[in-house]
Amino acid sequence: MSTALSMPVYAPEIENETFLSLPQMIRQCAATESGKAAIHDGERVVTWSELGQRVNRIANRLIALGVQPGDMVAGLSENSADYVALYLGVLAAGACMVPLSGMAAGDSLRLMVDDCGSRWLFVSARNRGLIEPLRGKLQNVTPERMVGLDFSDAGWQGFEDWLADAPATAPVVEITPDHPFNVIYSSGTTGTPKGIVHDHRMRSRQINRLCGAYGLNGDAITLVSTPLYSNTTLVAALPTLAFGGTLVLMAKFDARGFLELAERHRVTHAMLVPVQYERILAVPDFERFDLSSFQVKLSTSAPLRAHVIREALDRWPGKVYEIYGLTEGGVSTTLDAASFPDKLDSVGRPAAGVEVRIIDEQGRELPRGEIGEIVGRGGAMMRGYLNRDDLTRELLWQSPEGEWFYRSGDMGRLDEDGFLYVLDRRKDMIISGGFNIYAADLEQVLLQHPEVADAAVIGIPSSQWGETPLGLVVLRSGAAVTEAELLAWANERLGKTQRLSAVEFRSELPRSTIGKVLKRELRAPYWAGQQ
Repeated sequence: MSTALSMPVYAPEIENETFLSLPQMIRQCAATESGKAAIHDGERVVTWSELGQRVNRIANRLIALGVQPGDMVAGLSENSADYVALYLGVLAAGACMVPLSGMAAGDSLRLMVDDCGSRWLFVSARNRGLIEPLRGKLQNVTPERMVGLDFSDAGWQGFEDWLADAPATAPVVEITPDHPFNVIYSSGTTGTPKGIVHDHRMRSRQINRLCGAYGLNGDAITLVSTPLYSNTTLVAALPTLAFGGTLVLMAKFDARGFLELAERHRVTHAMLVPVQYERILAVPDFERFDLSSFQVKLSTSAPLRAHVIREALDRWPGKVYEIYGLTEGGVSTTLDAASFPDKLDSVGRPAAGVEVRIIDEQGRELPRGEIGEIVGRGGAMMRGYLNRDDLTRELLWQSPEGEWFYRSGDMGRLDEDGFLYVLDRRKDMIISGGFNIYAADLEQVLLQHPEVADAAVIGIPSSQWGETPLGLVVLRSGAAVTEAELLAWANERLGKTQRLSAVEFRSELPRSTIGKVLKRELRAPYWAGQQ
């Protein structure tokens, strides 16, 4: 791959913009914050001086092995100090990091590694079993270029041996805004998942905005409990590192462990997904933990229900911000929950420098209050999908003024105050008897019942209506309501064209690693053989 990306830049220009790459910022922090903790990883503490030296050694080793600016380097690991150092070292070498998901199936992982063209693959012991079947089957990664981050044995080179005698001096590599920063793969079920390419321009703008908006700076102690292959994680982790703060890492999330780490390290910031909020607040002795150091809690990736926001505001110190956006960028809104208690069903207003519009199926802009597809543009926009210009073109909407917006694939509306309400994924919208039904509206009603803990609404086949909404519900412990009673209760509160055809109880709802309900899995058995 060339040093700089040849993809078009869809993000708007910013006048008098200054650019400082993340590797430059890391080097500055290593010099000015040398003795301060940069990372807490279990009992291991990595100071800023140690992190800076390790990042330089990784970068110098990659360069010595022929990695060129713009090359891809893939990794598959849970959160750890060495995985963070690898990520930063790849960037310091001018290369592009490709963090892979441990939730992906073997063949999907093979497609990702081949698609990005990485010649190196760094793997943790916990994920080794996913890669072993791929040895000798990858297009560019030969077995001798597979490195164990935390293990070494026959067929695997250990990380320390791989580093060898690489010097800790800063590598001399020019990094421009057009250099690729990372490729994040979407979770595809068939074919090659889409590789979302972020450049240094996008990350630099995002880092600076999030520092100013949420105080993710040198004073931040940020607890990282979601995986590094998710953009959700990077949104909070990168600004903390860029300005010399401290990361507290969790290799695997559990609610009590989160509270113990937060109290122990006097955590100030955390980026969480909604299901994590629910599990943390449900810890029986939640109140005994000292969480007074918290300043900001962020939420993204899925809707944070109004009742969960209220509980977090009541019981957990610090502000709560809900962020809505795409990994691709463009669309970005923020809800300051405490400041707008009457807007908790919204995802807030556009972030600074972001413009959001609503368009119909013909691409015409709709007035406020009307429902359509959400599109947006701002400083943080991906360069495109790797090797998929066709998919990149499908994402674009051009305004009458000639500006490029990214389509979200979500349906929503803007109210009279400019707050955005997200109703459903466009592909998940239920069309019953010719009427558009938005699952979010029905789910909100179900969640108002005092005995309902979780709910999802999907469309299932109907000979009369084409498809019809079905409520899948998880009850609270000790609940006594029946399916028929809950169905009647909900339908009394829904409009005539919205009513549920049935309610089914489940012990849990399937979710991704970042908390999104997997509606595709929920629908599959009902539509088998019909579509």
